[in-house]
Amino acid sequence: MSSQGQNTGRRPELRHDPVANRWVIFSPARAKRPTDFKSKSPQNSNPGDNSSCPFCIGNEHECAPEIFRVPSDPNWKLRVIENLYPALSRNIEGPCEEKQDMGVPARAIGGFGFHDVVIENPVHSVHLCDMEARDIGQVLLAYKKRIQQIASVESIKYVQVFKNHGASAGASMSHSHSQLLALPIIPSAVSARFEGMNEYFKKTGKCSLCEVQAKELLIDESTHFISIVPFAATYPFEMWIIPRAHYSHFHEFDCDKMVELGGLLKLMLRKMSLQLNNPPFNFMIQTSPLQVKESELSYAHWFLQIVPQLSGAGGFEMGSGCYINPVFPEDAAKVLREVNLPVAG
Repeated sequence: MSSQGQNTGRRPELRHDPVANRWVIFSPARAKRPTDFKSKSPQNSNPGDNSSCPFCIGNEHECAPEIFRVPSDPNWKLRVIENLYPALSRNIEGPCEEKQDMGVPARAIGGFGFHDVVIENPVHSVHLCDMEARDIGQVLLAYKKRIQQIASVESIKYVQVFKNHGASAGASMSHSHSQLLALPIIPSAVSARFEGMNEYFKKTGKCSLCEVQAKELLIDESTHFISIVPFAATYPFEMWIIPRAHYSHFHEFDCDKMVELGGLLKLMLRKMSLQLNNPPFNFMIQTSPLQVKESELSYAHWFLQIVPQLSGAGGFEMGSGCYINPVFPEDAAKVLREVNLPVAG
């Protein structure tokens, strides 16, 4: 069916995302059928020759210093290490002093921070979605533990947990891993999200994520979490996993619910892989700044965002900060709901 035929009667629409506090354009005339979306560069299984991979078990000596491992013996299941090529330095002494000495109306502070890597599995060929829910839960608990350690450093304002899967999504190593980057500032996108949640709360007296109830946007759910395509999704087939209970910080979330979160994350990654031809993807844990006022906790709600890399940003997006999504969220949610996963042997 042609794109013109399938979009008859469906008009473009602008939707406001109250969480990110920005507008998104939905333009179905730019899309094929939602079911036709497939990655043009699927990620193949990790190469079998892992003799030179520093993340594999037995090659620990090739890595940057270790922070901790689980369990704490030679037969580890995951390791948290320093990034060998960190974006920020943990070795800068003293406070981050602001400077304005370049003759321009700009600000700069010292590049102090932490940049860590979580090696999710000792086996080179195993991806995160191949792991058992309890083992994915251990990875999530490692994020929690490391954020709690970093939170004691007063000058750190925000910790971003993220995973890049596939070279075009930013991954430089094929061995499954994720990262934490702890910053001495609050990034602008985080500030915008915080302000968007605040504006919704001031208008309604309610948390914008606690209010999510739309059945058309639901992909799946468990006892303590729901997975949705957000109402104003920035990217095609973007997914959010949201805790039902109101928590502002990921690292303060209950340990006993991490396996359940791991199971739902595994399900979303498998659905995405099957429906979209194993695309490169990113996921991010969108949590609150470390130091927030008591009054701000009422509207700040963490969630996990998954973004398959199916389309790139163009000049309009970069210039305006307003994105064009060719797939309506309710159509993407329906497609993902109906993905039938093969039964494990």
